[in-house]
Amino acid sequence: MAQTAKTERISREDIEAKLRALQGDIQGKVEDRKSTVMVVAGGIGVILVIVFFLLGRRSGKRRSTVVEIRRV
Repeated sequence: MAQTAKTERISREDIEAKLRALQGDIQGKVEDRKSTVMVVAGGIGVILVIVFFLLGRRSGKRRSTVVEIRRV
C-alpha cells in the first residue's frame, strides 16, 4: 500500500484549539439548559409551597380546639 497523504504531526496547540472549540459548544448548550431548568425548578418550588400551605390549613381546621372561657 502506498501512502498518498503526508503524515502530519499533531501539535499541542492543535489539540488545545480543538478542545476549546468543543468546550465552547458545550458551554453554550449548558447555559441554554441552565435557564430552563431554573425556571422549571422555581415553578415546582412555588407549587409545593402552595400545596403544603393548603394541606396545613386543612389539618389545622380538623384539629382545632374551641376553648370557652366563662366569667362567674
